Amino acid sequence: MRLAEIIELRPVPAAGLLATLTRRCPLSCAHCSTSSGPRGEDTPGGALRRFVAGFTSAARPEVLMLTGGEPLLRPALVADLAALAAVAGTRTSVLSGMFFAADGRVPDRIMRALRDVSHFSASIDVFHEREVPRAAVFRAMHSIRDSGIDVSFHVAGTAADDAYLADVTGAIRGEFRDQAAVLVNHVRPVGRAAGWAAARTVPLREPAEESVRDVPPAPCAMAAWPVIAFDGTVVACCNQLVVDARPVPGHLRLGHIAEDDWATVRRRCQESPVLRTVRTAGVGSCTDCRGLARRPAALEAAERSGSRPAAGVLDVLGARLQRDAGAAVLLRRYGSDRYAPLVLLGGAGDADPAGDAGGISRADDQEVPA
Repeated sequence: MRLAEIIELRPVPAAGLLATLTRRCPLSCAHCSTSSGPRGEDTPGGALRRFVAGFTSAARPEVLMLTGGEPLLRPALVADLAALAAVAGTRTSVLSGMFFAADGRVPDRIMRALRDVSHFSASIDVFHEREVPRAAVFRAMHSIRDSGIDVSFHVAGTAADDAYLADVTGAIRGEFRDQAAVLVNHVRPVGRAAGWAAARTVPLREPAEESVRDVPPAPCAMAAWPVIAFDGTVVACCNQLVVDARPVPGHLRLGHIAEDDWATVRRRCQESPVLRTVRTAGVGSCTDCRGLARRPAALEAAERSGSRPAAGVLDVLGARLQRDAGAAVLLRRYGSDRYAPLVLLGGAGDADPAGDAGGISRADDQEVPA
């Protein structure tokens, strides 16, 4: 499964499920958004297995994304969840910091964990490279790719003109001959980076009685996939402040894996009037969205807007238009605009036999940057 396929599904309500398996991580990267460390909490494994076992062919996410912390600190759980998901037809993707690859080898326990995984992404950036050498990561990724799993890289830098980004993306493209996609993000002031990364948030709008009609349209694709947080709570977006905050704002809480099944969470995600409004028109910035409970007039307006007869149709149409636009277009909004086309690399085995050189998607006309 190519990374571009996963990203194209991102705006589609309940097409994917993000599951954090643990906040533990043996690395101590200075930019970690989850502030993970050696003594972080584990998401309840039994509840995760029961929840994923509830997927059916008629009601399942297309993609299950396993992350952390470091998900491969729990290799047996990764293997179980991927196998359970596969029974229903759901494909699994894993994102790892590559702690296991310092010598370039992939331990047997890790390869066993990946036997039912369709996509594997490695985080690599200046912070990870201080703990796991680039050459070792590349060697391990070749082994994983040679086992039949599509691979990609998640790269973070300080800004579009960061010299490191040009260097590492060039190295990845050369090493993997454009057969590994690259998703590039900029470091944001969250988690351990909160004290040093430059803030890029939009200020909260005032006054408090402002209605949703006063806010310029800004559809939010990040409110489309449910996210299982470290305590088993299911939230409606992947914003780290939402994942970590307790209590979760009511309009962003979808349930709990110990109490609710996937069908229930899926229905709440797809049918919530407020989430429909967030996805199709937006309610301002992430700060505005998290703060809706403190702005009753805005919350009521969002509820009213998303309850209109046409709201469900607009939600589906908006998701379809964003999906059809392609992965690179979405990443221009949420990742690095300059490097967005690199997400279209890879997938030699899935390429259109009629052409599409280098695995570049039909959805974008611009060239992948050299």
